[in-house]
Amino acid sequence: SEHAAGRLMGVGRALVKRYPAVWESMSHADITDTHATIIVDGLDEVDVVRDELVSEVLALAEEMPTGPFRRAVKRIVDREREATIAERHMDAVARRHVRVEPGADGMAWLTAHLPAVEAHAIHGRLTAIAKTFDDERILDQKRADVFGDLLIDGETESLPDTVRGIRPTVTVTVPALTLLTGDGSAAQVDGVGPIPLDHARELCGAASGWMRVLTHPETGVVLSVGREHYRPPVDLRRLVAWRAARCMAPGCGIPADRCDIDHTVDWHHGGHTDASNLAPLCRGHHTLKHHTGWHVRAQPGGALEWTSPAGRVYLVKPERRIPQFTTDPPPF
Repeated sequence: SEHAAGRLMGVGRALVKRYPAVWESMSHADITDTHATIIVDGLDEVDVVRDELVSEVLALAEEMPTGPFRRAVKRIVDREREATIAERHMDAVARRHVRVEPGADGMAWLTAHLPAVEAHAIHGRLTAIAKTFDDERILDQKRADVFGDLLIDGETESLPDTVRGIRPTVTVTVPALTLLTGDGSAAQVDGVGPIPLDHARELCGAASGWMRVLTHPETGVVLSVGREHYRPPVDLRRLVAWRAARCMAPGCGIPADRCDIDHTVDWHHGGHTDASNLAPLCRGHHTLKHHTGWHVRAQPGGALEWTSPAGRVYLVKPERRIPQFTTDPPPF
């Protein structure tokens, strides 16, 4: 199409004029055209420091699949934009709106431009309620029906008792130093990116439903229940999902909150219920792991090594690392 052709021309022009190193790497088949497009789209958002970031993202592109690479570039761009996030967020919030646009066959699009945290929370609650219905509708249809019922009726009286009061869980990661002093790295929301510190403080002081992970070795999160229990405690499940952020299968990007928490070494075969032996897998890859010729081994830091039936090895790393806990006395 004309749009697609224009898009290709724009990326090509950017590679030749602004990203010659990326163009050269792609011409040598060190990266794919998708990697190159991700670099152009990402670094064009931070043009002031663009040239300083090229070598960093190019090194990642040469070793990462496109899915993890896209997320890595987003984190780098978010990092560079942290300095002005509060001001930019206020301007963006002022432009929030809801619109209806006509669709085909008697349908229409209802779109809302909202703060990302609230948007993810809304989608999370719709999903949680939709999953309580056991009927022939697919999940998208259930979500749409719940959305309409809640907004039109304004209540959940017509829904089963089990779904009333359902609230989503949105994970906010705040370095302790940032929360206390305002210094240090920005607060992050899973699937969203950095948020203003004032918003993070508000969320961290809110009621349950916001999982607060302070990156400090005194959080007290349960890391293991050994062989005593098969099912991980809630805190441990959340921590494992937070660490990975997504399904830990090669190339999969399904969010961890929609995955099963799997024992890498099966519990019935001696596997422990601890952070080093747990990982989120979507239902499809969970089935693949247990019922096909694929083999999976846990690696340090929460990574998984997948070996295909053909012998190819894929190393999947989590998005974050769990702080190391120690009881050793301080060195003084």
